[in-house]
Amino acid sequence: MEQGNIVGADVGGTFTDFVLIGSDGHIRVRKRASTPRDPAQSVREGIREALAAGQTRSGFALIHGTTVATNALLERRGARTALLMTEGFRDVLEIGRQARSDLYSLHPSRPVPLLPRESRYEVPERMDWRGEVVMPLDEARTAALLDRLAAGGVESLAVCFLFSYLNPAHERRVGELARERGLAVSLSCEVAPEPREFERASATAANAFVAPVMGRYLSRLAEQTRALGAGSLRVMQSDGGALSAAEAAARAVQTVLSGPAGGVVAAAQIGAEAGCPRLLTLDMGGTSTDVALLLEGQLPVITSGMVAGIPLRTPMLDIHTVGAGGGSLARVDAAGGLRVGPQSAGADPGPVAYGKGETLTVTDADLQLGRLPAEVRLAGQMPLDGARVCQHFESLAASLRCAPEEAALGIARVVDAAMARALRHISVERGHDPAEFTLLSYGGAGGLHACALAEALGMKRILVPRFPGAFSALGLALADVRRQYVQALPTTDRRAPEAASALETRFVALERQAARDMQREGLSSGAWHSERSLDLRYAGQSFELRIPVLGKDLAATFTAFHAAHRARYGHADPNEPVEAVAARVATIGCVARSRLSPDLPAAPGAPCGEGDVIFETGPQRAVFYERSSLAAGQRLEGPAIVLQPDATTLIAPGWTAESDARGNLLLTFLSPIT
Repeated sequence: MEQGNIVGADVGGTFTDFVLIGSDGHIRVRKRASTPRDPAQSVREGIREALAAGQTRSGFALIHGTTVATNALLERRGARTALLMTEGFRDVLEIGRQARSDLYSLHPSRPVPLLPRESRYEVPERMDWRGEVVMPLDEARTAALLDRLAAGGVESLAVCFLFSYLNPAHERRVGELARERGLAVSLSCEVAPEPREFERASATAANAFVAPVMGRYLSRLAEQTRALGAGSLRVMQSDGGALSAAEAAARAVQTVLSGPAGGVVAAAQIGAEAGCPRLLTLDMGGTSTDVALLLEGQLPVITSGMVAGIPLRTPMLDIHTVGAGGGSLARVDAAGGLRVGPQSAGADPGPVAYGKGETLTVTDADLQLGRLPAEVRLAGQMPLDGARVCQHFESLAASLRCAPEEAALGIARVVDAAMARALRHISVERGHDPAEFTLLSYGGAGGLHACALAEALGMKRILVPRFPGAFSALGLALADVRRQYVQALPTTDRRAPEAASALETRFVALERQAARDMQREGLSSGAWHSERSLDLRYAGQSFELRIPVLGKDLAATFTAFHAAHRARYGHADPNEPVEAVAARVATIGCVARSRLSPDLPAAPGAPCGEGDVIFETGPQRAVFYERSSLAAGQRLEGPAIVLQPDATTLIAPGWTAESDARGNLLLTFLSPIT
């Protein structure tokens, strides 16, 4: 990848954000409204505008964060897909686990599986728990079934056989037969080669469902951006690494957290540079809010998660999402209570302030409260209609029997409570004290609510990056190439430390596969490195912890497992035997990039205005500053508002802010103001 001249393009529900990093390390930011019917349109137009303005040049590398796979799962608009299972296990996808989302519901409803029963088929074959053949694959019956599926209009095929992660021979043979008939194929031995057939089947079915959609989208986008001068196209994965467009099309399920992952990647780097390695991240966009916890600057990668109600056995960042964003709709329920979200106004029609929406949103409440000044132009272009917002708040206030400002404060309280619950979920509920962390706030709306959230959680520090409204796009531009590999261990090879030599053989095999893949990604042997880890558990447990391998002597790794088990569950037993369930290798290819070089003014900037802002304690006069005018070391006292084209930051009473040498704003809580 050419050093510098990198474009990160993040398609969100309301805006598409662009970060352009030149060879000099300078960052430029652009935003434009998203085009939900054709997400590629906003990407093309944004790049075309950047080229016309001379902000980039041909030969740039494009790293893309996309919601195509996520939306296909959410809306259930994917390829016509069939799932093949081992004979007798057709309904695994529907049976699922015994876990209940509503434990005490008198009328529980089971989640609707991604693929209905009529799209799931059985194949005569069987492997046992050691990966040995119990029943050979009946190729004749399988071929006849594939003929019927192809003739019936099936476009994509998912294959998930028992114990295929130990012996994939039957799955691979079915894949060969299916490709001969023109079907797109997703094999569980490639998508999720790990135990637990339900999660493995679910991830494989999801990949088959979205892969053709993602493939068509990326093929079209690659062709269009190549015509604009893009030298390469990579896609952000859910685990925080970039992947070539061809690989992303084949492994589409690995991109379901593509956009949110970018922000966490940027948070890890920017937080470490700012001296804040322990972070709670808050990404409040137009549609939702994503939160994550980072310890010592490490990306919080997990091996499975739930997306769109579908369990996915695939590496992803541990990101928790709630339906609370700037575009979240406010309404009065049947009991007269105020509700906010999870429904969103999106990019079209958008909030009332945008001129077309008819239902008030969080953005409208911030405008009514003066926290979002009426003179702000979103993305540097879009004016806000304050008079229209006032009229709608008068109507809402009448239904709530309160003043318009109190109705707006109510909306802010409700959305803040939802985001505070999300932050507590990833911190307090996992044994972490939020007061020991810095809140890294970004997203177009994050800076308007960060102070209130920090106070609610007892946090004293907030970090607002230089370009918070396009922070996820920055993470895309900073992302390394990353691949994850896993080899499940047979039961006979799990006991430690006797399995040390067998583990070494498996690690070496995974690293050889990684070397081949990194070469296909265009990286030389010295441009990437590997990290080993083991999935460990006490003998007899059903779930495991992922522990980095500490040297070739596994004793240190097992000691680390005991410590991790105590930290997670509150107890550990060093005398209990430990099992190694799976060997993992993560490969990280470091792309060439320039050091980010913020262009800050030499002299402190003067206020650019002032206005009344309504807080819980009442209205106060706030001073306005342009973010671009803030010099390194400049100190601001709250209440104040910092304006910039991509976001607005509210410095509440009792808070002070200082601009550092990299252009970040570090907010510190001094004392409550009454």
